[in-house]
Amino acid sequence: MAQIEPSRAMDRQLFGGLLATAVAGQLAALPYVFSLFNVGDLSLPVPLPVAILVQAVQGAAMSALAIWLGLRMARGLGLGLPFVQDWLAGRLDRAQFVSTARLSVVLGALAAAAIFVLDRYVFVLWIDPITAMQETPPLWQRILVCFYGGINEEVFLRLFLMTLLIWLASKLLRRTAPTAAIAWLAILIVSVVFGLGHLPMTAHFMPLTTLVVTRAIVLNGIAGVLFGWLYWRRGLEAAMIAHFATDVVLHVLLPLAM
Repeated sequence: MAQIEPSRAMDRQLFGGLLATAVAGQLAALPYVFSLFNVGDLSLPVPLPVAILVQAVQGAAMSALAIWLGLRMARGLGLGLPFVQDWLAGRLDRAQFVSTARLSVVLGALAAAAIFVLDRYVFVLWIDPITAMQETPPLWQRILVCFYGGINEEVFLRLFLMTLLIWLASKLLRRTAPTAAIAWLAILIVSVVFGLGHLPMTAHFMPLTTLVVTRAIVLNGIAGVLFGWLYWRRGLEAAMIAHFATDVVLHVLLPLAM
C-alpha cells in the first residue's frame, strides 16, 4: 500500500512509540517465563528485582537498535508501519485499517488452527505435543505473553531482520524496490529463523532431536510465512495483529476449550 514520506518528527514518534510498546511487551512476558521455568525456585547470582532490571535494560537497548535500523531501512523499501504513519499525518483511512485488521485476525486464527492440528494429530505420532506443555502457566500470564509475540518478535524478526535481508538483496541487485522473489526469499529465511528461535524453550520440555527441530521449523514456519507476507503487503501493524491473534488462539482460547 502507498506510504507517505515520514518527516523527522514522525520518525521520532514512530521510534518512541515502538520502543515504549516493545518495552511493555517484554515486561508483559516476564510472569509467563518465570512460571514456565520456575524462576522462583532457581538460585540466581543476583536478587530477582536486579535480574529483572538488567534484563529490561538489555531488552530496551536491543529493541531501540532494532527499531532504529529497521525504520531507516524500511523507508526506502515501501515497508514499515503505513497505518501508524497515516494516523500521525492525520490521513488514516479507518475503513482500510479495519479491513486489514479483520483479515489479519482471521489469518492469524487459521494459522493457529493449522499449528494446533499438526502438533496434536500429526507430530504427536512421534513426539509429545508442545502446545499441551505450554498450557501450564495461569490464564492471565498466557494472555500477557501474547503481547510479547505480537510486538517484540515482530519488531526483531519482521521490522529488523526481514527488512535487513530485503535491503541487502536490493542493494546487491541494484533494485530501487524489492522484487517478489527478494521478498519471498526474505520471508522464508526469517520463517526458518523464527522456528529455530523457539528451540530454547522447546529444550526445556524435551531433547532437541532432528524431529523436534523439524517440527519447530514447520509449525512456526507456517505462522512466520503468514506474518512475513502481511508485513510485506499490508505493513507491520498487520503482522503484529495476526501474530497476536495466533498466540491468543494457541495460548488462551484452545486451552480453555480442551
